Amino acid sequence: MKIEIESFLNNELALELHPDKVEIRKFSQGIDFLGYVVLPYHIVLRTKTKRRMFKKLFAKQKSLNEGLLEADSYHQSVQSYLGMLKHCNAHDMADSIKNNFLNTSTWA
Repeated sequence: MKIEIESFLNNELALELHPDKVEIRKFSQGIDFLGYVVLPYHIVLRTKTKRRMFKKLFAKQKSLNEGLLEADSYHQSVQSYLGMLKHCNAHDMADSIKNNFLNTSTWA
C-alpha cells in the first residue's frame, strides 16, 4: 500500500513522503493531528496535550494567586483552553476547567 501511495505522489503530484513520518495504522486507532486524535466518529484531545494544558493552567493559577499575573490575562488563558476543547469531545473536561479554574476567589 505504501509503495502505491509513494508512486502516485511522486508521479502525479511531484511529492515525496518523509521517510520517518509515515505510519500505516488501522482506521479505528485514529489519526494524531494538531493535539487531537481524530477517530472515526469523534475527536478527542491527545493525552499529552491534556497534561500540558492542566500543567499550564495550574501554573497560571499560582501566578494569579501570587499577584504575578493579572486577572484579565488569566481569564483569557482559561477561555482560550475552553475554546480549544470545543473542537473535540471534551464536555466533562471543559466543566472541570470551569469549576476549578474560573471559580477562584481572586476572579470576581
